[in-house]
This record gives sequence, C-alpha cells and structure tokens, in this order.
Amino acid sequence: MMRRAPASPVTRSTAGFTLVELMVVIAIIGLISGAVVLTMADPRGRVSGDVDRFAGRVRAARDSAIVAGRPVALWVSTTAYGFERRAQGQWEPITEGPIAAHDWSGETRAALGQQTRLRVMFDSVGQADQPLDFALERDGQKLPVRMTLDGKVTSGD
Repeated sequence: MMRRAPASPVTRSTAGFTLVELMVVIAIIGLISGAVVLTMADPRGRVSGDVDRFAGRVRAARDSAIVAGRPVALWVSTTAYGFERRAQGQWEPITEGPIAAHDWSGETRAALGQQTRLRVMFDSVGQADQPLDFALERDGQKLPVRMTLDGKVTSGD
C-alpha cells in the first residue's frame, strides 16, 4: 500500500499586509512627523525661537574658537548678529556655515541700550572677554538675553 503525501497546507493569500507590517509603517510615519514638527519654525513667531537659534550659533562659535585654537568674535546689532575669526592679525567676517551672519527673524529687533553694536570675543580656550546683555523685542514682547563668560546663553523666558 502506497502512502499518500499529506495534503498541502492551506496557502495564505499573499495580497495585503500583516498587522506587524502596518504597525512598522505607522511607527515610521510617526517618527518622521515628529522630526518635521520639531524642525518647523514657530508660526506664531515667538521671540524665544530667535534666542534658541542665537544660543546654538554662539555655542558653535565658541567651539570653533577652541577647535581652531584661534579667537572668534561675536557681534550683535539691532537687526542682525554675526561672527568674525582672527586670521593673519586681522578680524575677518565668517561668511559661510552655521556661524555666518544672520538677521533676527521677522520684526525682531535687539535692544542694545545706548550702543548700536555689541562685540564679545571668545579666546582659544572658549572664554569670553565679557558677558553680554541685551533684549530682543517683537510685537510688544520683550525678552532679556544674557550670555555668560563661558558662552552659555539664557533668556528671561
């Protein structure tokens, strides 16, 4: 007597997605959506966004002074801020990269008191020659900004 091969198992349909595949896709979409939301500018145009961007660039300039072993200066005017690097005995503006000059966003203006421009220099070990104090103003909102000698930027927010 000849044995018969067992009946082939029921093949499942290959059309469609499994629950695990759908969950993975939803998780990926969630991560991407979160990243997009975090990188978007605040549509309300809050002054604190300007402070955050300024603080990040100040940290980058301070780190640049340490890594290159050369002084880097920060300047702040009522409408913009930027950085300069000491090279061959002269100060040269940094025109490329994250620490190039930037305008304050929208209608934001820096209140500098009696001065039109403030300047601070980071030495080759990242120490500023003086603290920096000013305020950012926009649409009646005023936010004090302070940079300490170690380059840490804080706001009265």
